[in-house]
Amino acid sequence: MDPLHDDGTDAALHAVFSAAGPYLSSLADRPVYAGSERVKELGGSLPADGAGAALVASQLLSVGMESATHSAGPRFFHFVTGGVTPAALAADWTVSLLDQNAFSRAASEFATSVETTALDWLRSLFGLPPSFGGALVASATFANFTALGAATHWWASRHGVDVAAAGLHGLPRMPVFSGGYVHASARKALQMLGHGRESVSVHGAGRIDLSSLDRALASSGPAVVIANAGEVNAGDFDPLAELASVVARHDAWLHVDGAFGLFAALSPRTAHLVEGLSQVDSIACDGHKWLNVPYESGFAFLREPVRLGAAFGMPGAPYLPGADSPRGGYGLLGPESSRRARSVPIWATLAAYGRSGYRAMVERHLDLAQELAGLVDAAPDLERLADVPLCIVCFRVRPPGVPESALDDLNRRVGEALLDDGRVFAGTTVYEGKVALRPAIVNWRTTSRDIELFVSVVRELAATV
Repeated sequence: MDPLHDDGTDAALHAVFSAAGPYLSSLADRPVYAGSERVKELGGSLPADGAGAALVASQLLSVGMESATHSAGPRFFHFVTGGVTPAALAADWTVSLLDQNAFSRAASEFATSVETTALDWLRSLFGLPPSFGGALVASATFANFTALGAATHWWASRHGVDVAAAGLHGLPRMPVFSGGYVHASARKALQMLGHGRESVSVHGAGRIDLSSLDRALASSGPAVVIANAGEVNAGDFDPLAELASVVARHDAWLHVDGAFGLFAALSPRTAHLVEGLSQVDSIACDGHKWLNVPYESGFAFLREPVRLGAAFGMPGAPYLPGADSPRGGYGLLGPESSRRARSVPIWATLAAYGRSGYRAMVERHLDLAQELAGLVDAAPDLERLADVPLCIVCFRVRPPGVPESALDDLNRRVGEALLDDGRVFAGTTVYEGKVALRPAIVNWRTTSRDIELFVSVVRELAATV
């Protein structure tokens, strides 16, 4: 069927609208995952003649409601995954309706202007100086890629090379230093940039060892240092202010991976964890975590944002505006050229709830994390493995009488049982050599009721596996 002759548009859109309200209101009680074979209904051969928008929308809603992971709900504690605020959801529908290419002002004045405001509001939300600027990207991994791409351009310039034009050939290996908390997404960014994921020299098993780093930087020449604001297993932080002081003594670029930890800046209770942030060179953060906007959303901030255009501009195409052109835009300041208008949900949720709303949400999650830690500490068959500075509680099942040698296997089986059970959702990790659970609380819908259910389900499954 030619879409020009498809008369099912109104019916298809109405079907989605009609399903949205009941679905959203069911999330508080719906299992996170129930399992379904129905997703197979969407497979098979490409249809020779399509069924039209109305029938396809109906089928997709029916199968999706039954087989999707309901990670937008309050009991999804796996990874670090937020939900979607009502304002962000409505805005995301608007994005699909308007279908803007956020490449440049020439492509969309609307998308570019909204992105400018959204970035300014984010900068203000985190208390960054006015000189900081950046670009919206698809994820924290892309934010790390963007920031470390700019760092690579800076580092090569120290050797007299424009790496954007000439590449890495002939240059020495770029020295990269971090602590034990360096995340796989930062390594992946280095891998994509041609430095290699094994290029990181790690100083310290946990937080970065400042003395060791100081000695390494003294002899490394120009270098890049990756700090971590919010370690993924327990939410710990590198000491950013002290680290910035060390780096300032050397010819080095300081990058902060703050995928979710950057939100510590929103509360006076945790702001000390990100002291020194204004002294760093670049920052990476996620939007689809604690900001609670739809996938895919991340952002990179630089102290000298002009470096983004130098690293990611697209010279040589006469029909495209340059990075400095009044008709240019954010597609020239990051890895993606054709870009969805992901700024619109960010603008909408910040406009709807403001600084006070986000502070209230973050502080509620801080309280819930402490509540969860208290329930773990009070349970005779659970053992907390780390302090809880932010929103992640790292613990393991440890029933009385079970030998240490059997605990890793037991916790792996409990983790698998949790994912299969589906009432709550959290997977396992390895923390200081021990298999553990590390639920992360960043969904705006989560309440004490969900925390209590989570602990109850973990203990119930631990008794049966």
